[in-house]
Amino acid sequence: MSLRRIATTPFADQKPGTSGLRKKVTVFQQPHYVENFVQAIFDVLGEKRNGATLVVGGDGRFLNREVVQTTLKIAAANGFARILVGQGGLLSTPAASNLIRISGAIGGVVLSASHNPGGPDGDFGIKFNAANGGPAPEEITGAIFRRASAITGYAMMEVPDLDLDQLGEQRLGDCLIQVVDPVADYAVMMRKLVDFDALAELFAGGFRMQFDAMSAITGPYAKAILENTLRAAPGTVRNGTPLPDFGGHHPDPNPVHAAELMEAMMRADAPDFGAASDGDGDRNMIVAPGLFVTPSDSLAILAAHAHRAPGYARGLSGVARSMPTSRAVDRVAKALGIPCYETPTGWKFFGNLLDSGRITLCGEESAGTGSDHVREKDGLWAVLLWLNILAATGQRADALVRDHWARFGRDYYTRHDYEEVDAAAANGLMQALRAQLPTLPGKTFGGLTVSECDDFAYTDPVDGSVTEQQGVRILFAEDARAVFRLSGTGTVGATLRVYLERFEPDPARHALETQAVLAPVIAAAGEIAGIARHTGRDAPSVVT
Repeated sequence: MSLRRIATTPFADQKPGTSGLRKKVTVFQQPHYVENFVQAIFDVLGEKRNGATLVVGGDGRFLNREVVQTTLKIAAANGFARILVGQGGLLSTPAASNLIRISGAIGGVVLSASHNPGGPDGDFGIKFNAANGGPAPEEITGAIFRRASAITGYAMMEVPDLDLDQLGEQRLGDCLIQVVDPVADYAVMMRKLVDFDALAELFAGGFRMQFDAMSAITGPYAKAILENTLRAAPGTVRNGTPLPDFGGHHPDPNPVHAAELMEAMMRADAPDFGAASDGDGDRNMIVAPGLFVTPSDSLAILAAHAHRAPGYARGLSGVARSMPTSRAVDRVAKALGIPCYETPTGWKFFGNLLDSGRITLCGEESAGTGSDHVREKDGLWAVLLWLNILAATGQRADALVRDHWARFGRDYYTRHDYEEVDAAAANGLMQALRAQLPTLPGKTFGGLTVSECDDFAYTDPVDGSVTEQQGVRILFAEDARAVFRLSGTGTVGATLRVYLERFEPDPARHALETQAVLAPVIAAAGEIAGIARHTGRDAPSVVT
């Protein structure tokens, strides 16, 4: 066993996005590519890594095992005293966050491209989570990029690969490697937050659900908790074995990519509840019988009923949503008399609010929901909290949603994604849109009048940091809104996301078709931004 220092040259493209470094698998397979980025992370940690604990794991996608082994060997060569790694190299993102927090680790290297496709032609990702368990803030990711851009070498232990399939301890030089059950600590945490006895009674009474793990990381967690502990019927968890290519699924839990679950939930004999999670287990989709629940509505409903679960019986200190998320949760917060914060897209922006105790629940329209139990969004947690609410209220999920609309009004909401748009064309659209903002107020488009608009900027109420150009907001006098931003999670070209919403207070109009209600907003957004002219697209790639 020997420690070797290897000379290298930097890559120019190792700038982390909203949730780490994401590229095609073939990019990560370049010699030294993974090693450079991992060493850059450890260099930024500096002497704090000496004698420290590190967490390592990922979602099991193609290349996961190899990068886990590489990370362990570099970490051991860089002075870490203890490394906790999930059995088989597996850890869901929320489980990794929890493990970082309860172990006192300096942070964790989390391997995932989240909801992006897997396999040899798919995507891979590496991100660093800080000691609070959350994604590294921008000052750290910026420092990692600067270090990666100037790196000249990395240190690595030259040893055979470790056995990651057997629980227990191994030595790697002076470093203790502990292979841990990836599910155990997470399950203990869930038992503290939701009423397992009530959920077990719910299933014992014949409650039926389907959970689609999409052949991704949440499968073992869902099987252990739903089927083994709560005694949901065998087969409740579908696609429950994590596969390197996610079984050919696009592991993004939405009505398009979870079509089989949607079909089952729309039938006359639908189960009582449907749910899905994504590649790394941090996102969720909720489906009631005959009714898809938007992530924005799900966040609002969880906020309104969280007190029914033991982990939130004390009430909520506050809530937060990403700016593109609909304003449904704002209405709940007002009724509860608690603050509601509007942040940029990216889970790291919730971190300061959670750490300072300003909020208890938070969420994004892109199917991410979480609370102060970890510093990541948590897909299975959201599903279990929904089940707790259904058990406590005795209501069917669709009735619960409709009752919520009757009380708070309905925010009709959709997202139109234009994927793999030419990057120059997408940036040109955004530049042109920003340039016309001063002239838009008072103008009418398709029957809607612009009341105000801006390029969203966020001032963190905890540390005072300012984050600018986070998306263009167009507000209409008719209580409607359009938001435009470029996504930072894709790996090819650019993805233009257009978020469209309109508030409807009248219960008699709460059962209308979403795209029809939003047709005037869609038309106005297309005209204002010149979407077809800039992108060459006459329709979005995905509508959710």
